[in-house]
Amino acid sequence: MSEGIKGKVVLITGGSTGLGAETARHLAASGARVAVAARRKDKLDEVVDAISKAGGEARAYQLDVVDKKQVKSVVDAVIGDFGRFDVLINNAGIMPIRPMSEVNTEEWDAMIDVNIKGTLYGIAAALPAFLAQESGHIINLSSVAGIKVFAPGGTVYSGTKFAVRAISDGLRQEVGAKVRVTSIEPGAVDSELKFNTTGTAQSGVLDFYKIAIPASAVARAIAYAIAQPADVDINEIVLRPTAQEF
Repeated sequence: MSEGIKGKVVLITGGSTGLGAETARHLAASGARVAVAARRKDKLDEVVDAISKAGGEARAYQLDVVDKKQVKSVVDAVIGDFGRFDVLINNAGIMPIRPMSEVNTEEWDAMIDVNIKGTLYGIAAALPAFLAQESGHIINLSSVAGIKVFAPGGTVYSGTKFAVRAISDGLRQEVGAKVRVTSIEPGAVDSELKFNTTGTAQSGVLDFYKIAIPASAVARAIAYAIAQPADVDINEIVLRPTAQEF
């Protein structure tokens, strides 16, 4: 599988911990040249250091995905530093679970900004370069909550992940002849995402995540999509713990 990954330049947002960091390590071990971007530069440096010590190539870029100018600047920097750009993984996301009756509009705004706008800003920054070179791959992290509404508690989160899935499919229909597009829809994955919930649903979320699969499982799924021949586009991958019904 590494033959389809080796040498590709991959930018991963939300790459400082959890799923993003694990994907970076996994792809680097398969020969990808990895760029990790997130808000916490110290955590990014730890990921880069681990990859470098293992013999891989990686660079860190500080980024808040809600700032579209920053997103464009990071993409431009990646192209400048690596000399090319092949894969964008829109991984940054948040998941504060709370019943809508508690009317926490700040959390709603944050999810829309990070989960939807952050994904769109990544696409906007990468797509012109991919279209110009007539190749590229955009991988968006949706969720099983983007297939079936997670309620009560996850209604707005589901809304954002339905949006990511719809954007992915529409983008594929528009640019699929030149740019591959994949939507990844994981179930419960062991990461910091479960700690975004601070309200009344916190204990339920933490209990639910006891069945979580490791981030490495999703990293392997992402690698599978990237490794396919150029004329093969893996459009969707759904994976969840065997014990997860939802």
